[in-house]
Amino acid sequence: MRRTRTLAGIGIAAAALLALTACNSGSPSNPGGGTGGDEGGEDSTWFEVASDVQLEGSPTFDTIQDRDKVVIGVKEDQPGLGYLDVTTDERTGFDVDIARWIAASLGYDEDKIEFKAIASANREQAIVNGDIDYYVGTYSITDKRKEQIAFAGPYFITGQGLLVGTDSDIESEADLGPDTTVCSATGSTPIQNIRTNYPEVPTKEFDLYSACVEALLSGEVQAVTTDQAILIGYAAQDPDNLKVVGEPFTEERYGVGLAKDDTALQEHINTLFTDGGDIWQAIFDKNLGSSGIEVSQPAVD
Repeated sequence: MRRTRTLAGIGIAAAALLALTACNSGSPSNPGGGTGGDEGGEDSTWFEVASDVQLEGSPTFDTIQDRDKVVIGVKEDQPGLGYLDVTTDERTGFDVDIARWIAASLGYDEDKIEFKAIASANREQAIVNGDIDYYVGTYSITDKRKEQIAFAGPYFITGQGLLVGTDSDIESEADLGPDTTVCSATGSTPIQNIRTNYPEVPTKEFDLYSACVEALLSGEVQAVTTDQAILIGYAAQDPDNLKVVGEPFTEERYGVGLAKDDTALQEHINTLFTDGGDIWQAIFDKNLGSSGIEVSQPAVD
């Protein structure tokens, strides 16, 4: 076991999480170096990087071992969840850290992870094709998607919300109508929900949620819809111009997307989530704790 000491409590973990925020180019087990004090130092970790991992019956894990690298699909335009700072090449967010935690449980440190940005509409195909080993990026578990892939989790539950301009009269989904164009990501669950349940509302799609936010700021659309957790991140970046309104009007259960036949990997990840409540909470507090969202870790399916 490399970096063998896992932080036992959230209070201890909070200090170490500051290091990860400052420098996530380090390993998941020691992402930013020591934090000082009796509980700090190079061996302070908030999850372990496993060694001598055996995962019989997992074709995905066999592929990972053959290439000696984990390839993970993520988002990179969602502050607080999956975000890439193009100026620093720093990748941060709740989903990204969940992805790192899974990789560590398989025995792979930061220098053995390759992140790939995959648009919402292309996620199932990327998994089916074997372009990625698993996907962690606000990926709602649905029966339709289960026809092609499998999910571990859920590891997070949120709901669909609305992002509007600060001067908007829209207060909830009840105010949407023929004169309010709503934007979301191509192929996403939220845009499908608008079309099904609010057929009179015009919609617009882009590959990236950030493009929808730009369209909102320019007046091209009147609202952006996706999971409320994502929208809060955008509002926090530009509170003078953006706000989240209303209450969540769906339930979205985020899962880890993986190959349909890989029951062994699915069970491994589900066990990790079930046994790792303190780690989950530490990851949440670091990335989304300041957002005001109050959630508990969900039980896996």
